[in-house]
Amino acid sequence: MVASGKIFKIRQQTDLKSITDKLSDYKREEIYENEQHNYTLLVEIKELSLEKNLLKGVFAQDIITHIYHHGKQMPLPMTLETSFVFAVHRNQLFLIVLEKKHRANYVANKLSELLFVGIGYISETKIPSETLKAFHENNPKNTKIIFFDKVDIPNINKLSLYGSDLRDTNLYQNYLSHGEIWYIVVTSQKYDFIVGITGNATITIFNNIEKSEYVTFIFDEVFSLIE
Repeated sequence: MVASGKIFKIRQQTDLKSITDKLSDYKREEIYENEQHNYTLLVEIKELSLEKNLLKGVFAQDIITHIYHHGKQMPLPMTLETSFVFAVHRNQLFLIVLEKKHRANYVANKLSELLFVGIGYISETKIPSETLKAFHENNPKNTKIIFFDKVDIPNINKLSLYGSDLRDTNLYQNYLSHGEIWYIVVTSQKYDFIVGITGNATITIFNNIEKSEYVTFIFDEVFSLIE
């Protein structure tokens, strides 16, 4: 199963112990009701586990979905569970949310509110285009996809290349002269994972791996890329 996640940085001075204290036993209830249904919806932090340089947990949130039943849209509660990891790397505190980017952004903002009483204290990280370029060119034969953005050609927003040995093509050099690398898909030399990496540190591993393997890969291969 594909493993998706996004890396954020903590802009407020804090530590893992303080975060643990604030998130422990957090639970909030909301009531959803209409003419026929009444549900208690929960938002809670579960399964907190503090290690030396990691704090793992689950952000669990009940939401209302609707199903079609005999000509009517019926409300039905469901629980979304999103794993997260606060991680210390070289004295910098990061947040890894193991979910696709839109959900990851939502959970990052909610954790910012819980920890710092407002959003913006947990913000996006950046992997510079030049770093992505160097990462690709150090491993050119294993890079299969490159997307370029900030393209200066009128009416062209993005350019892309698919294939092998992309570094040695005229198109690669031409596209570099018109834009910046935003996204690459590459096979990791160390782990043999097929990985997609974007400039805002959205990381997708296209192999069937465990969450712990995903976090290990972030430590070993990605944190050093972040600006």
